Amino acid sequence: MSAAISSLVSYGSDSDSENESESNTSVEKVNPVDPDATAHLKPLQSESSMSLAVLNSAPEVAVKEAVETGIHLDPALKEVTYNPTYETMFAPEFGPTNPFKSQQMAAPRNMLSGYAEPAHVNDFMFEQQRRTFSSYGYALDPSVDTHESSSNTYIGAVEEAEKHKGLTVFESGLKKSQKRKKVKGGDAGEIDNYLGPWAKYADEKDVAKPTEDEQKELDEITAKRQKKGRNEEDAPSEEKTILHVKDMYDYQGRSYLHVPQDVGINLRSVDTPDKCYLPKKQIHVWSGHTKGVSAIRLFPNSGHLLLSCSMDCKIKLWEVYGERRCLRTFIGHSKAVRDICFNNTGTQFLSAAYDRYIKLWDSETGQCISHFTNRKVPYCVKFNPDEDKQNLLVAGMSDKKIVQWDIRTGEVVQEYDRHLGAVNTITFVDENRRFVSTSDDKSLRVWEWDIPVDFKYIAEPSMHSMPAVTLSPNGKWLACQSMDNQILIFGAQNRFRLNKKKVFKGHMVAGYACQVDFSPDMSYVVSGDADGKLNIWDWKTTKLYHRIKAHDKVCISALWHPHETSKVITCGWDGQIKLWD
Repeated sequence: MSAAISSLVSYGSDSDSENESESNTSVEKVNPVDPDATAHLKPLQSESSMSLAVLNSAPEVAVKEAVETGIHLDPALKEVTYNPTYETMFAPEFGPTNPFKSQQMAAPRNMLSGYAEPAHVNDFMFEQQRRTFSSYGYALDPSVDTHESSSNTYIGAVEEAEKHKGLTVFESGLKKSQKRKKVKGGDAGEIDNYLGPWAKYADEKDVAKPTEDEQKELDEITAKRQKKGRNEEDAPSEEKTILHVKDMYDYQGRSYLHVPQDVGINLRSVDTPDKCYLPKKQIHVWSGHTKGVSAIRLFPNSGHLLLSCSMDCKIKLWEVYGERRCLRTFIGHSKAVRDICFNNTGTQFLSAAYDRYIKLWDSETGQCISHFTNRKVPYCVKFNPDEDKQNLLVAGMSDKKIVQWDIRTGEVVQEYDRHLGAVNTITFVDENRRFVSTSDDKSLRVWEWDIPVDFKYIAEPSMHSMPAVTLSPNGKWLACQSMDNQILIFGAQNRFRLNKKKVFKGHMVAGYACQVDFSPDMSYVVSGDADGKLNIWDWKTTKLYHRIKAHDKVCISALWHPHETSKVITCGWDGQIKLWD
Protein backbone atom coordinates (compact mmCIF):
# COMPACT_ATOMS: atom_id res chain seq x y z
CA MET A 1 0.00 0.00 0.00
CA SER A 2 2.80 2.41 0.92
CA ALA A 3 4.51 1.65 -2.40
CA ALA A 4 1.31 2.51 -4.29
CA ILE A 5 0.86 5.83 -2.41
CA SER A 6 4.48 6.80 -3.00
CA SER A 7 4.17 6.05 -6.70
CA LEU A 8 1.03 8.27 -6.84
CA VAL A 9 2.88 11.13 -5.08
CA SER A 10 5.81 10.88 -7.44
CA TYR A 11 3.34 10.73 -10.41
CA GLY A 12 1.94 14.12 -9.29
CA SER A 13 5.26 15.99 -8.83
CA ASP A 14 5.96 19.44 -10.34
CA SER A 15 8.70 18.79 -12.90
CA ASP A 16 7.86 16.99 -16.13
CA SER A 17 11.30 15.55 -16.52
CA GLU A 18 11.17 14.03 -13.11
CA ASN A 19 7.78 12.54 -13.96
CA GLU A 20 9.18 10.92 -17.10
CA SER A 21 12.21 9.48 -15.31
CA GLU A 22 10.14 8.21 -12.40
CA SER A 23 7.58 6.68 -14.68
CA ASN A 24 10.25 4.96 -16.73
CA THR A 25 12.00 3.59 -13.65
CA SER A 26 8.70 2.49 -12.18
CA VAL A 27 7.86 0.56 -15.36
CA GLU A 28 11.22 -1.14 -15.30
CA LYS A 29 11.07 -2.03 -11.60
CA VAL A 30 7.57 -3.35 -11.60
CA ASN A 31 7.44 -6.92 -10.54
CA PRO A 32 5.01 -8.97 -12.78
CA VAL A 33 3.57 -10.58 -9.68
CA ASP A 34 3.09 -7.32 -7.80
CA PRO A 35 -0.61 -7.34 -6.72
CA ASP A 36 -1.02 -3.61 -7.30
CA ALA A 37 0.14 -3.83 -10.89
CA THR A 38 -2.58 -6.37 -11.77
CA ALA A 39 -5.26 -4.92 -9.55
CA HIS A 40 -7.24 -3.71 -12.59
CA LEU A 41 -7.52 -7.26 -13.83
CA LYS A 42 -9.00 -8.66 -10.61
CA PRO A 43 -12.54 -8.24 -9.25
CA LEU A 44 -12.87 -5.25 -6.93
CA GLN A 45 -13.38 -6.10 -3.24
CA SER A 46 -14.10 -2.78 -1.49
CA GLU A 47 -14.48 0.93 -2.12
CA SER A 48 -10.90 1.74 -1.00
CA SER A 49 -9.38 -0.94 -3.18
CA MET A 50 -11.62 0.17 -6.08
CA SER A 51 -10.43 3.79 -5.88
CA LEU A 52 -6.77 2.73 -5.71
CA ALA A 53 -7.19 0.32 -8.63
CA VAL A 54 -8.80 2.99 -10.79
CA LEU A 55 -6.04 5.48 -9.93
CA ASN A 56 -3.37 2.87 -10.59
CA SER A 57 -4.60 1.84 -14.08
CA ALA A 58 -2.59 4.04 -16.47
CA PRO A 59 -3.27 2.94 -20.11
CA GLU A 60 0.32 2.54 -21.33
CA VAL A 61 1.48 0.70 -18.25
CA ALA A 62 -1.54 -1.63 -18.31
CA VAL A 63 -1.07 -2.52 -21.95
CA LYS A 64 2.58 -3.33 -21.47
CA GLU A 65 1.92 -5.34 -18.35
CA ALA A 66 -0.82 -7.31 -20.08
CA VAL A 67 1.43 -8.15 -22.99
CA GLU A 68 4.43 -9.03 -20.84
CA THR A 69 2.52 -11.12 -18.37
CA GLY A 70 0.70 -12.92 -21.19
CA ILE A 71 -2.71 -12.23 -19.75
CA HIS A 72 -5.48 -13.00 -22.22
CA LEU A 73 -8.99 -11.65 -22.31
CA ASP A 74 -11.84 -13.92 -21.43
CA PRO A 75 -13.95 -14.42 -24.63
CA ALA A 76 -17.11 -14.24 -22.50
CA LEU A 77 -16.13 -10.83 -21.12
CA LYS A 78 -18.71 -8.14 -21.86
CA GLU A 79 -16.80 -5.05 -20.74
CA VAL A 80 -13.05 -4.13 -20.82
CA THR A 81 -11.88 -1.50 -18.33
CA TYR A 82 -8.52 -0.77 -20.00
CA ASN A 83 -7.04 -0.45 -23.51
CA PRO A 84 -5.78 -3.85 -24.65
CA THR A 85 -3.56 -4.27 -27.68
CA TYR A 86 -4.51 -5.99 -30.91
CA GLU A 87 -2.49 -9.10 -29.93
CA THR A 88 -4.34 -9.30 -26.62
CA MET A 89 -7.74 -8.89 -28.24
CA PHE A 90 -7.16 -11.48 -30.96
CA ALA A 91 -4.98 -13.95 -29.13
CA PRO A 92 -5.99 -17.61 -29.72
CA GLU A 93 -8.26 -19.23 -27.20
CA PHE A 94 -6.83 -21.79 -24.80
CA GLY A 95 -8.59 -24.68 -23.24
CA PRO A 96 -9.99 -28.10 -24.13
CA THR A 97 -11.79 -28.49 -27.43
CA ASN A 98 -15.45 -29.46 -27.58
CA PRO A 99 -15.45 -33.21 -28.36
CA PHE A 100 -19.07 -33.10 -29.51
CA LYS A 101 -18.45 -30.67 -32.39
CA SER A 102 -18.23 -32.24 -35.80
CA GLN A 103 -15.47 -31.31 -38.20
CA GLN A 104 -17.90 -29.18 -40.18
CA MET A 105 -19.03 -27.32 -37.05
CA ALA A 106 -15.46 -26.77 -35.85
CA ALA A 107 -14.29 -25.44 -39.22
CA PRO A 108 -14.09 -21.66 -39.53
CA ARG A 109 -17.10 -20.12 -41.20
CA ASN A 110 -18.14 -16.64 -42.24
CA MET A 111 -21.67 -17.41 -43.35
CA LEU A 112 -24.46 -19.71 -42.31
CA SER A 113 -23.67 -22.47 -44.76
CA GLY A 114 -19.86 -22.44 -44.35
CA TYR A 115 -16.85 -20.45 -45.40
CA ALA A 116 -16.96 -18.49 -48.66
CA GLU A 117 -13.68 -17.38 -50.15
CA PRO A 118 -13.68 -13.98 -51.83
CA ALA A 119 -13.39 -14.21 -55.60
CA HIS A 120 -13.63 -11.65 -58.35
CA VAL A 121 -16.52 -12.88 -60.51
CA ASN A 122 -18.82 -10.67 -62.47
CA ASP A 123 -22.46 -10.95 -61.32
CA PHE A 124 -23.67 -11.48 -64.86
CA MET A 125 -21.06 -14.15 -65.54
CA PHE A 126 -21.92 -15.96 -62.33
CA GLU A 127 -25.66 -15.91 -63.11
CA GLN A 128 -24.96 -16.99 -66.70
CA GLN A 129 -22.94 -20.01 -65.61
CA ARG A 130 -25.40 -20.92 -62.86
CA ARG A 131 -28.33 -20.96 -65.27
CA THR A 132 -26.31 -22.84 -67.87
CA PHE A 133 -25.44 -25.50 -65.32
CA SER A 134 -29.04 -25.85 -64.14
CA SER A 135 -30.31 -26.06 -67.76
CA TYR A 136 -27.58 -27.94 -69.65
CA GLY A 137 -25.63 -29.59 -66.84
CA TYR A 138 -22.26 -28.00 -67.53
CA ALA A 139 -20.45 -24.75 -66.70
CA LEU A 140 -17.01 -23.20 -66.99
CA ASP A 141 -14.50 -24.30 -64.42
CA PRO A 142 -13.57 -21.11 -62.50
CA SER A 143 -10.17 -22.50 -61.47
CA VAL A 144 -8.99 -22.99 -65.07
CA ASP A 145 -8.00 -20.29 -67.52
CA THR A 146 -11.04 -20.01 -69.83
CA HIS A 147 -8.91 -18.89 -72.81
CA GLU A 148 -7.72 -22.47 -73.26
CA SER A 149 -10.44 -24.42 -75.03
CA SER A 150 -10.38 -28.04 -73.92
CA SER A 151 -12.55 -30.52 -72.11
CA ASN A 152 -10.83 -29.60 -68.86
CA THR A 153 -12.34 -26.09 -68.94
CA TYR A 154 -15.82 -27.43 -68.14
CA ILE A 155 -17.28 -29.15 -65.15
CA GLY A 156 -20.38 -31.30 -65.05
CA ALA A 157 -21.65 -32.82 -68.31
CA VAL A 158 -18.50 -32.35 -70.41
CA GLU A 159 -19.95 -34.30 -73.37
CA GLU A 160 -22.91 -31.98 -73.51
CA ALA A 161 -20.55 -29.01 -73.38
CA GLU A 162 -18.63 -30.32 -76.37
CA LYS A 163 -21.86 -31.07 -78.20
CA HIS A 164 -23.21 -27.56 -77.66
CA LYS A 165 -19.71 -26.07 -78.17
CA GLY A 166 -19.88 -24.52 -74.70
CA LEU A 167 -22.89 -22.29 -75.47
CA THR A 168 -24.68 -20.73 -72.50
CA VAL A 169 -28.40 -20.22 -71.98
CA PHE A 170 -28.06 -16.65 -73.18
CA GLU A 171 -26.55 -17.66 -76.51
CA SER A 172 -28.33 -19.26 -79.42
CA GLY A 173 -26.86 -22.12 -81.37
CA LEU A 174 -28.02 -20.98 -84.81
CA LYS A 175 -26.85 -17.99 -86.69
CA LYS A 176 -29.32 -15.35 -87.78
CA SER A 177 -29.47 -16.68 -91.31
CA GLN A 178 -30.18 -20.21 -90.05
CA LYS A 179 -32.56 -18.98 -87.41
CA ARG A 180 -35.20 -17.66 -89.79
CA LYS A 181 -38.04 -20.09 -90.18
CA LYS A 182 -39.34 -20.95 -93.56
CA VAL A 183 -42.57 -19.14 -94.40
CA LYS A 184 -45.38 -21.17 -95.93
CA GLY A 185 -43.57 -23.44 -98.31
CA GLY A 186 -40.37 -21.56 -99.03
CA ASP A 187 -37.78 -19.05 -97.92
CA ALA A 188 -38.67 -15.45 -97.32
CA GLY A 189 -37.00 -14.57 -100.60
CA GLU A 190 -39.48 -16.76 -102.48
CA ILE A 191 -42.53 -14.72 -101.38
CA ASP A 192 -44.10 -12.80 -104.23
CA ASN A 193 -43.25 -9.10 -104.35
CA TYR A 194 -41.15 -9.38 -101.15
CA LEU A 195 -38.09 -7.15 -101.37
CA GLY A 196 -36.66 -7.43 -97.88
CA PRO A 197 -37.45 -7.03 -94.18
CA TRP A 198 -37.38 -3.22 -94.26
CA ALA A 199 -38.42 -2.67 -97.86
CA LYS A 200 -41.97 -2.30 -99.10
CA TYR A 201 -43.78 -4.82 -101.25
CA ALA A 202 -43.61 -4.21 -104.95
CA ASP A 203 -47.31 -3.25 -105.22
CA GLU A 204 -47.57 -1.54 -101.79
CA LYS A 205 -49.30 1.87 -101.83
CA ASP A 206 -48.32 4.89 -99.82
CA VAL A 207 -51.71 6.63 -100.10
CA ALA A 208 -53.93 6.27 -96.99
CA LYS A 209 -57.15 7.36 -98.70
CA PRO A 210 -59.36 4.30 -99.47
CA THR A 211 -60.89 3.68 -102.86
CA GLU A 212 -64.62 4.08 -103.50
CA ASP A 213 -65.35 0.38 -102.96
CA GLU A 214 -63.28 0.30 -99.76
CA GLN A 215 -65.03 3.42 -98.51
CA LYS A 216 -68.44 1.78 -99.03
CA GLU A 217 -67.36 -1.25 -97.01
CA LEU A 218 -66.03 0.97 -94.23
CA ASP A 219 -69.31 2.93 -94.14
CA GLU A 220 -71.35 -0.26 -93.84
CA ILE A 221 -69.15 -1.55 -90.99
CA THR A 222 -69.39 1.78 -89.15
CA ALA A 223 -73.19 1.88 -89.52
CA LYS A 224 -73.50 -1.65 -88.13
CA ARG A 225 -71.35 -0.79 -85.14
CA GLN A 226 -73.33 2.34 -84.37
CA LYS A 227 -76.59 0.41 -84.65
CA LYS A 228 -75.23 -2.28 -82.32
CA GLY A 229 -74.19 0.38 -79.81
CA ARG A 230 -77.68 1.89 -79.87
CA ASN A 231 -79.18 -1.50 -79.10
CA GLU A 232 -76.95 -1.89 -76.07
CA GLU A 233 -77.89 1.54 -74.75
CA ASP A 234 -81.61 0.97 -74.74
CA ALA A 235 -83.84 3.84 -73.80
CA PRO A 236 -85.96 3.27 -70.67
CA SER A 237 -89.03 1.14 -71.31
CA GLU A 238 -92.41 2.77 -71.54
CA GLU A 239 -94.06 2.89 -68.13
CA LYS A 240 -97.69 1.99 -67.54
CA THR A 241 -99.86 0.92 -64.64
CA ILE A 242 -102.91 -1.27 -64.11
CA LEU A 243 -105.45 -0.60 -61.36
CA HIS A 244 -107.07 -3.87 -60.23
CA VAL A 245 -109.82 -2.46 -58.00
CA LYS A 246 -113.05 -0.93 -59.26
CA ASP A 247 -112.88 2.40 -57.49
CA MET A 248 -109.62 4.08 -56.67
CA TYR A 249 -111.25 6.35 -54.05
CA ASP A 250 -113.92 5.55 -51.46
CA TYR A 251 -116.97 7.63 -50.63
CA GLN A 252 -114.84 10.03 -48.60
CA GLY A 253 -112.29 10.47 -51.37
CA ARG A 254 -109.61 8.38 -49.68
CA SER A 255 -107.27 6.17 -51.70
CA TYR A 256 -105.85 2.79 -50.69
CA LEU A 257 -102.89 4.61 -49.10
CA HIS A 258 -105.18 5.67 -46.26
CA VAL A 259 -104.59 3.52 -43.16
CA PRO A 260 -107.70 1.46 -42.34
CA GLN A 261 -109.25 1.99 -38.90
CA ASP A 262 -111.47 -1.11 -38.70
CA VAL A 263 -108.87 -3.89 -38.45
CA GLY A 264 -108.71 -3.92 -34.66
CA ILE A 265 -105.11 -2.70 -34.43
CA ASN A 266 -103.86 0.85 -34.01
CA LEU A 267 -101.62 0.83 -37.06
CA ARG A 268 -100.62 4.47 -36.68
CA SER A 269 -98.81 3.86 -33.40
CA VAL A 270 -95.24 2.66 -33.40
CA ASP A 271 -95.70 0.60 -30.24
CA THR A 272 -94.57 -2.98 -30.61
CA PRO A 273 -96.74 -5.88 -29.44
CA ASP A 274 -96.08 -7.03 -25.88
CA LYS A 275 -95.26 -10.61 -26.73
CA CYS A 276 -94.71 -12.36 -30.09
CA TYR A 277 -95.52 -16.00 -30.80
CA LEU A 278 -94.35 -18.53 -33.35
CA PRO A 279 -96.43 -18.69 -36.56
CA LYS A 280 -97.92 -22.13 -37.14
CA LYS A 281 -100.07 -22.16 -40.28
CA GLN A 282 -100.55 -20.52 -43.64
CA ILE A 283 -103.61 -18.22 -43.80
CA HIS A 284 -103.29 -16.57 -47.22
CA VAL A 285 -101.44 -16.73 -50.55
CA TRP A 286 -100.97 -13.74 -52.84
CA SER A 287 -100.48 -15.08 -56.38
CA GLY A 288 -100.10 -12.88 -59.43
CA HIS A 289 -96.45 -12.91 -60.35
CA THR A 290 -95.55 -15.28 -63.18
CA LYS A 291 -91.91 -15.66 -62.08
CA GLY A 292 -89.96 -15.66 -58.85
CA VAL A 293 -90.44 -12.81 -56.38
CA SER A 294 -87.21 -10.88 -55.62
CA ALA A 295 -88.19 -8.69 -52.67
CA ILE A 296 -91.15 -7.59 -50.57
CA ARG A 297 -91.58 -4.37 -48.55
CA LEU A 298 -94.30 -3.36 -46.11
CA PHE A 299 -95.86 0.11 -46.13
CA PRO A 300 -93.98 2.41 -43.70
CA ASN A 301 -95.29 2.68 -40.12
CA SER A 302 -98.67 1.02 -40.68
CA GLY A 303 -97.77 -2.07 -42.77
CA HIS A 304 -101.29 -2.25 -44.25
CA LEU A 305 -99.94 -2.54 -47.82
CA LEU A 306 -97.33 -4.88 -49.29
CA LEU A 307 -95.11 -4.03 -52.26
CA SER A 308 -93.46 -6.83 -54.23
CA CYS A 309 -91.08 -6.95 -57.18
CA SER A 310 -90.46 -9.94 -59.39
CA MET A 311 -88.35 -11.44 -62.13
CA ASP A 312 -91.31 -11.00 -64.48
CA CYS A 313 -90.31 -7.28 -64.60
CA LYS A 314 -93.43 -6.19 -62.71
CA ILE A 315 -94.08 -4.54 -59.35
CA LYS A 316 -97.35 -5.17 -57.50
CA LEU A 317 -99.07 -3.54 -54.54
CA TRP A 318 -101.22 -5.78 -52.28
CA GLU A 319 -103.60 -5.37 -49.37
CA VAL A 320 -102.46 -6.96 -46.11
CA TYR A 321 -105.86 -6.66 -44.36
CA GLY A 322 -109.44 -7.08 -45.56
CA GLU A 323 -109.84 -8.89 -48.85
CA ARG A 324 -106.07 -8.92 -49.45
CA ARG A 325 -106.49 -7.96 -53.09
CA CYS A 326 -103.90 -6.90 -55.65
CA LEU A 327 -104.43 -3.15 -55.88
CA ARG A 328 -102.08 -2.02 -58.63
CA THR A 329 -99.42 -3.33 -61.00
CA PHE A 330 -96.51 -1.14 -62.08
CA ILE A 331 -94.96 -2.00 -65.45
CA GLY A 332 -91.90 -0.15 -66.72
CA HIS A 333 -88.79 -2.32 -66.50
CA SER A 334 -87.55 -4.44 -69.39
CA LYS A 335 -85.63 -6.88 -67.17
CA ALA A 336 -86.02 -8.49 -63.76
CA VAL A 337 -86.57 -6.10 -60.85
CA ARG A 338 -84.07 -6.67 -58.04
CA ASP A 339 -84.92 -4.21 -55.24
CA ILE A 340 -87.62 -1.76 -54.11
CA CYS A 341 -87.82 0.85 -51.36
CA PHE A 342 -90.59 3.11 -49.97
CA ASN A 343 -89.97 6.67 -48.84
CA ASN A 344 -90.90 7.65 -45.27
CA THR A 345 -94.53 8.45 -46.05
CA GLY A 346 -95.09 5.65 -48.56
CA THR A 347 -96.35 8.02 -51.25
CA GLN A 348 -93.38 7.16 -53.51
CA PHE A 349 -91.10 4.19 -53.99
CA LEU A 350 -87.95 3.31 -55.90
CA SER A 351 -87.31 0.24 -58.03
CA ALA A 352 -83.95 -1.07 -59.27
CA ALA A 353 -83.76 -3.57 -62.12
CA TYR A 354 -81.29 -5.41 -64.30
CA ASP A 355 -82.12 -3.08 -67.22
CA ARG A 356 -79.71 -0.67 -65.42
CA TYR A 357 -82.42 1.81 -64.48
CA ILE A 358 -83.65 3.06 -61.12
CA LYS A 359 -87.19 4.40 -61.36
CA LEU A 360 -89.20 6.59 -59.00
CA TRP A 361 -92.94 5.79 -58.88
CA ASP A 362 -96.00 7.39 -57.36
CA SER A 363 -97.60 4.77 -55.09
CA GLU A 364 -101.11 6.18 -55.50
CA THR A 365 -101.41 7.01 -59.21
CA GLY A 366 -98.84 4.51 -60.57
CA GLN A 367 -97.07 7.23 -62.54
CA CYS A 368 -93.31 6.96 -63.12
CA ILE A 369 -91.96 10.29 -61.91
CA SER A 370 -88.33 9.96 -63.06
CA HIS A 371 -85.57 7.49 -63.78
CA PHE A 372 -81.82 7.38 -63.03
CA THR A 373 -78.93 5.39 -64.49
CA ASN A 374 -75.15 5.34 -64.72
CA ARG A 375 -75.17 2.45 -67.22
CA LYS A 376 -74.43 -0.10 -64.49
CA VAL A 377 -76.72 -2.61 -62.80
CA PRO A 378 -78.12 -1.37 -59.45
CA TYR A 379 -78.14 -4.17 -56.86
CA CYS A 380 -79.82 -2.29 -54.02
CA VAL A 381 -81.49 1.10 -53.60
CA LYS A 382 -82.45 3.16 -50.54
CA PHE A 383 -83.97 6.54 -49.69
CA ASN A 384 -82.20 8.55 -47.02
CA PRO A 385 -84.56 8.07 -44.04
CA ASP A 386 -84.09 11.63 -42.69
CA GLU A 387 -87.14 13.83 -43.23
CA ASP A 388 -85.04 16.69 -44.62
CA LYS A 389 -83.15 14.37 -47.02
CA GLN A 390 -86.04 12.57 -48.70
CA ASN A 391 -84.86 13.97 -52.03
CA LEU A 392 -81.65 11.89 -51.86
CA LEU A 393 -81.24 8.23 -52.74
CA VAL A 394 -78.25 5.86 -52.70
CA ALA A 395 -77.78 2.77 -54.80
CA GLY A 396 -75.18 -0.02 -54.67
CA MET A 397 -73.97 -0.71 -58.18
CA SER A 398 -72.31 -3.59 -60.00
CA ASP A 399 -69.21 -1.44 -60.69
CA LYS A 400 -68.19 -1.43 -56.98
CA LYS A 401 -69.59 2.06 -56.35
CA ILE A 402 -72.32 3.48 -54.14
CA VAL A 403 -73.93 6.29 -56.13
CA GLN A 404 -75.97 9.10 -54.58
CA TRP A 405 -78.59 10.90 -56.68
CA ASP A 406 -80.68 14.01 -56.08
CA ILE A 407 -84.26 13.30 -57.16
CA ARG A 408 -85.00 16.98 -57.87
CA THR A 409 -82.20 17.43 -60.41
CA GLY A 410 -81.61 13.82 -61.45
CA GLU A 411 -77.87 14.28 -61.11
CA VAL A 412 -75.24 12.26 -59.25
CA VAL A 413 -74.17 14.31 -56.21
CA GLN A 414 -71.78 11.85 -54.54
CA GLU A 415 -69.95 8.58 -55.18
CA TYR A 416 -68.62 6.23 -52.52
CA ASP A 417 -65.91 4.31 -54.33
CA ARG A 418 -63.95 2.10 -51.93
CA HIS A 419 -65.39 -1.40 -52.35
CA LEU A 420 -63.57 -4.01 -54.41
CA GLY A 421 -66.69 -5.85 -55.60
CA ALA A 422 -70.33 -5.28 -56.45
CA VAL A 423 -72.24 -3.59 -53.59
CA ASN A 424 -75.07 -5.79 -52.29
CA THR A 425 -76.70 -3.94 -49.37
CA ILE A 426 -77.03 -0.48 -47.84
CA THR A 427 -78.38 -0.12 -44.29
CA PHE A 428 -78.75 3.17 -42.39
CA VAL A 429 -77.70 3.15 -38.71
CA ASP A 430 -76.97 5.56 -35.85
CA GLU A 431 -80.03 7.79 -36.36
CA ASN A 432 -79.33 7.81 -40.12
CA ARG A 433 -76.04 9.65 -39.71
CA ARG A 434 -74.15 6.62 -41.03
CA PHE A 435 -74.80 3.68 -43.29
CA VAL A 436 -73.32 0.20 -43.58
CA SER A 437 -72.62 -1.47 -46.91
CA THR A 438 -71.65 -5.04 -47.79
CA SER A 439 -70.12 -6.24 -51.00
CA ASP A 440 -68.93 -9.22 -53.00
CA ASP A 441 -65.42 -8.38 -51.76
CA LYS A 442 -66.42 -10.09 -48.45
CA SER A 443 -66.10 -6.90 -46.45
CA LEU A 444 -68.35 -4.65 -44.41
CA ARG A 445 -67.76 -0.88 -44.54
CA VAL A 446 -69.28 1.92 -42.48
CA TRP A 447 -69.65 5.40 -43.97
CA GLU A 448 -70.51 8.82 -42.67
CA TRP A 449 -73.30 10.31 -44.76
CA ASP A 450 -71.97 12.39 -47.68
CA ILE A 451 -68.31 11.57 -46.88
CA PRO A 452 -66.90 9.26 -49.58
CA VAL A 453 -64.28 7.61 -47.33
CA ASP A 454 -65.23 4.68 -45.13
CA PHE A 455 -64.23 5.21 -41.50
CA LYS A 456 -64.70 1.55 -40.54
CA TYR A 457 -63.59 -1.47 -42.56
CA ILE A 458 -64.31 -5.00 -41.39
CA ALA A 459 -62.79 -7.89 -43.33
CA GLU A 460 -61.48 -11.11 -41.81
CA PRO A 461 -59.99 -14.06 -43.69
CA SER A 462 -62.79 -16.24 -42.33
CA MET A 463 -65.56 -13.88 -43.50
CA HIS A 464 -67.83 -14.67 -46.43
CA SER A 465 -69.95 -12.41 -48.58
CA MET A 466 -73.06 -11.07 -46.80
CA PRO A 467 -75.70 -10.19 -49.45
CA ALA A 468 -78.58 -9.49 -47.01
CA VAL A 469 -78.47 -7.22 -43.94
CA THR A 470 -81.30 -6.14 -41.59
CA LEU A 471 -81.27 -3.64 -38.74
CA SER A 472 -82.95 -4.75 -35.50
CA PRO A 473 -86.06 -2.86 -34.26
CA ASN A 474 -84.11 -1.32 -31.36
CA GLY A 475 -81.34 -0.17 -33.74
CA LYS A 476 -78.57 -1.92 -31.81
CA TRP A 477 -77.80 -4.94 -34.01
CA LEU A 478 -77.21 -5.80 -37.65
CA ALA A 479 -78.23 -9.29 -38.77
CA CYS A 480 -76.11 -10.32 -41.76
CA GLN A 481 -76.89 -13.38 -43.86
CA SER A 482 -73.47 -14.95 -44.48
CA MET A 483 -72.70 -17.24 -47.40
CA ASP A 484 -71.30 -19.90 -45.06
CA ASN A 485 -74.85 -20.85 -43.96
CA GLN A 486 -75.10 -18.76 -40.81
CA ILE A 487 -76.46 -15.42 -39.67
CA LEU A 488 -73.87 -13.14 -38.05
CA ILE A 489 -74.75 -10.32 -35.65
CA PHE A 490 -72.74 -7.08 -35.64
CA GLY A 491 -73.19 -4.22 -33.21
CA ALA A 492 -74.73 -1.24 -34.99
CA GLN A 493 -73.40 1.35 -32.56
CA ASN A 494 -69.89 2.76 -32.18
CA ARG A 495 -67.45 -0.10 -32.79
CA PHE A 496 -69.48 -2.41 -35.11
CA ARG A 497 -68.02 -5.52 -33.51
CA LEU A 498 -69.02 -9.07 -34.33
CA ASN A 499 -71.08 -10.61 -31.54
CA LYS A 500 -69.60 -14.11 -31.41
CA LYS A 501 -72.25 -15.30 -28.95
CA LYS A 502 -75.05 -14.65 -31.45
CA VAL A 503 -74.57 -16.96 -34.42
CA PHE A 504 -77.65 -18.54 -35.99
CA LYS A 505 -77.11 -21.81 -37.87
CA GLY A 506 -79.09 -24.74 -39.19
CA HIS A 507 -80.26 -23.48 -42.58
CA MET A 508 -78.71 -23.65 -46.06
CA VAL A 509 -78.45 -20.31 -47.87
CA ALA A 510 -75.12 -20.54 -49.74
CA GLY A 511 -75.55 -18.69 -53.03
CA TYR A 512 -78.83 -16.94 -52.18
CA ALA A 513 -79.48 -13.49 -50.68
CA CYS A 514 -82.21 -14.61 -48.28
CA GLN A 515 -83.51 -11.65 -46.30
CA VAL A 516 -83.42 -11.83 -42.48
CA ASP A 517 -85.87 -10.15 -40.11
CA PHE A 518 -86.57 -9.72 -36.39
CA SER A 519 -89.83 -10.05 -34.50
CA PRO A 520 -91.03 -6.65 -33.19
CA ASP A 521 -90.27 -7.59 -29.57
CA MET A 522 -86.76 -8.86 -30.49
CA SER A 523 -87.49 -12.38 -29.27
CA TYR A 524 -87.17 -14.20 -32.62
CA VAL A 525 -85.08 -14.10 -35.81
CA VAL A 526 -86.63 -15.35 -39.06
CA SER A 527 -85.08 -16.24 -42.40
CA GLY A 528 -85.82 -18.23 -45.51
CA ASP A 529 -83.42 -20.70 -47.06
CA ALA A 530 -82.55 -22.42 -50.34
CA ASP A 531 -84.92 -25.34 -49.63
CA GLY A 532 -87.96 -23.02 -49.44
CA LYS A 533 -88.24 -23.31 -45.65
CA LEU A 534 -89.01 -20.62 -43.11
CA ASN A 535 -86.59 -20.86 -40.17
CA ILE A 536 -87.27 -19.24 -36.78
CA TRP A 537 -84.59 -18.92 -34.08
CA ASP A 538 -84.78 -17.74 -30.51
CA TRP A 539 -82.82 -14.50 -30.09
CA LYS A 540 -81.51 -15.21 -26.58
CA THR A 541 -80.44 -18.83 -26.95
CA THR A 542 -79.82 -18.84 -30.77
CA LYS A 543 -81.64 -22.20 -30.94
CA LEU A 544 -83.62 -23.11 -34.03
CA TYR A 545 -87.18 -23.25 -32.67
CA HIS A 546 -89.34 -23.83 -35.71
CA ARG A 547 -89.05 -24.73 -39.37
CA ILE A 548 -91.90 -24.55 -41.90
CA LYS A 549 -91.90 -25.72 -45.51
CA ALA A 550 -93.07 -22.44 -47.03
CA HIS A 551 -92.25 -22.56 -50.76
CA ASP A 552 -91.46 -25.07 -53.47
CA LYS A 553 -88.32 -23.17 -54.45
CA VAL A 554 -86.02 -20.73 -52.66
CA CYS A 555 -87.66 -18.71 -49.88
CA ILE A 556 -85.87 -15.44 -50.62
CA SER A 557 -87.44 -13.14 -48.03
CA ALA A 558 -89.29 -13.27 -44.70
CA LEU A 559 -90.90 -10.23 -43.02
CA TRP A 560 -92.45 -10.13 -39.55
CA HIS A 561 -95.36 -7.67 -39.47
CA PRO A 562 -94.41 -4.77 -37.16
CA HIS A 563 -97.83 -4.57 -35.44
CA GLU A 564 -98.83 -8.24 -35.28
CA THR A 565 -97.87 -10.80 -32.66
CA SER A 566 -97.32 -13.75 -34.99
CA LYS A 567 -97.87 -12.74 -38.64
CA VAL A 568 -94.95 -13.44 -40.98
CA ILE A 569 -94.93 -12.80 -44.75
CA THR A 570 -92.68 -14.87 -47.01
CA CYS A 571 -91.97 -14.84 -50.73
CA GLY A 572 -90.15 -17.30 -52.95
CA TRP A 573 -88.93 -18.09 -56.40
CA ASP A 574 -92.14 -20.02 -57.06
CA GLY A 575 -93.84 -16.64 -57.65
CA GLN A 576 -96.02 -16.78 -54.51
CA ILE A 577 -96.24 -14.55 -51.44
CA LYS A 578 -97.62 -16.23 -48.32
CA LEU A 579 -98.97 -14.99 -45.00
CA TRP A 580 -98.36 -17.13 -41.89
CA ASP A 581 -99.99 -16.87 -38.47
